[in-house]
Amino acid sequence: MPVDAPLYPVNLVVDGLPCLVVGGGAIAARKAAGLRDCGARVHVVAATVGPEVRALEDVTWEERPYAPGDVAGYRLVMAATDDPEVNSRVFADGSAAALWVNSADDPAHCSFTLPAVARRGPLTVAVSTGGHSPALAAWLRRHVDTEMGPEYETLLELLSEERTRVRAGGGSTESLDWQKALDSDMLALIRAGQVQQARERLQACLSSSSD
Repeated sequence: MPVDAPLYPVNLVVDGLPCLVVGGGAIAARKAAGLRDCGARVHVVAATVGPEVRALEDVTWEERPYAPGDVAGYRLVMAATDDPEVNSRVFADGSAAALWVNSADDPAHCSFTLPAVARRGPLTVAVSTGGHSPALAAWLRRHVDTEMGPEYETLLELLSEERTRVRAGGGSTESLDWQKALDSDMLALIRAGQVQQARERLQACLSSSSD
C-alpha cells in the first residue's frame, strides 16, 4: 500500500471471527486485546510469548517461530514482532491469501492501518494520520477523550431510543432535523443531570422539523 494513498475508513465487524497476531511482546498484546475486546477469536504465534500475552483471557497462543502457511484460515492478521523480515513475510503471505494485514509501525507493509480510538460505550471516535504520525493521532485522541465525557454516551442513548421509537411508529428518520436537536441545549441538560428534559428537547426539535 503506498503510504500517501488516501485511506478508506471502515469499522470492521470481527465478532466471532478468527484473527491471528504474530508477535509476543507488549505491542502484540495490545493488538490481541483490542481484537478480543471486539469479540474476535484471537490466536497468537511468536518465538517468545511474553507475560502480557500470556495474561490475556480468551486468547490462545503458541510459542514457536512464524511459519509459512500460518495465516491460513484467518480473516485478519496483525504482524507485531521486533523483526522486520518476519513482519514482511507475514504481510506477503497474508496478501497472497487475500487477507487484511497490519504491520506495526510499518505502513509500507499494511493493507490497513489502525487509528487511535476514543470510546464511550458504542460511541467510537477514530483519529488517523494514514501512518504518517501515530504520535499525533494518539495526542488528538487524548484531546477527544478528554472532551467526550460520559454525557456523550447518554446523548447517544437518547438519540438511539428516539430513532427506534420513530421507526416503530412507521415514520421516516431521514427527514427529521437531528442536527437542530444536537445544536440545542441537549448536552448541557444532560451534563446538569436533567436527562428527561433533554429527551423532551430532542422530541420537540424533531417534532418541529416534521411539521
